[in-house]
Amino acid sequence: MLSCPPSSNLLSSSNGLLCFSIPRSSSFIICNLLGKSLRRVKFPTCPFHFELLTLVSTPNRYKLFILSSTGSSTTTLVYDSKVSSWQQFEGFDLILNQNLHQKGVLYDGCLFFTTPEPFYVACFNLEAGKWEKPMIGLPDGLTFVRLVSDGDRKLYLIGGVGVSGISRSMKLWELGEDGENWVEVETLPELVCRKFVSVCYHNYEHVYCFWHQGLICVCCYTWPEILYYKVCRRTWHWLPKCPSLPDKWSCGFRWFPFKPDLYSTV
Repeated sequence: MLSCPPSSNLLSSSNGLLCFSIPRSSSFIICNLLGKSLRRVKFPTCPFHFELLTLVSTPNRYKLFILSSTGSSTTTLVYDSKVSSWQQFEGFDLILNQNLHQKGVLYDGCLFFTTPEPFYVACFNLEAGKWEKPMIGLPDGLTFVRLVSDGDRKLYLIGGVGVSGISRSMKLWELGEDGENWVEVETLPELVCRKFVSVCYHNYEHVYCFWHQGLICVCCYTWPEILYYKVCRRTWHWLPKCPSLPDKWSCGFRWFPFKPDLYSTV
């Protein structure tokens, strides 16, 4: 039975791998639960403070992408399992979304992010090791915006539409073939939208999204249910609260996509 220390924190997942942080030992743990294997990756510096971590895995390697701030400066760090070392790159001149639950989204070899208002899309090229500002516009009237990728082929945008920070509707878009404009795919049914914005209390910093086996999952840190969109059927559904969770829970709800893979390399 593979287990991690009780003081560990689950931060990110990718395919069959999970990434934990163990501050007491100044390290990250990358593990394959099904393959019963793990690797310890030491922090690049000690002490080490970071705001955002995203795990990106492929069949024969993985990378850890980290944003770390010191004072007013931001540093980008990438760990590559193929060479077992960290690389440091210049930071980014725009403030990325401060939602700690929303990770970078992998699409076309880059990790995509959004900024707080005024909304912009930014990306980090993992191979070139540099930040880029793609010429991707955004729909009008957005109250919040989140990105989702199906792995590396399609990029989706989920956003609230309204005025004065109040969402009157929620929509789903797909990035068009030109790579610059969004094509509307669906509008959230009115009753479903009302429920979602009510459980969020219009506090959209608690909203995060991810892709899981053909589903676009939209979650709220303060709510135990998951709203998901089934892409193949173009339908919206609620995933009920997990029966093992207590009726009253004050610690928040954090969900991770996970597809066990015996051969995911650590």
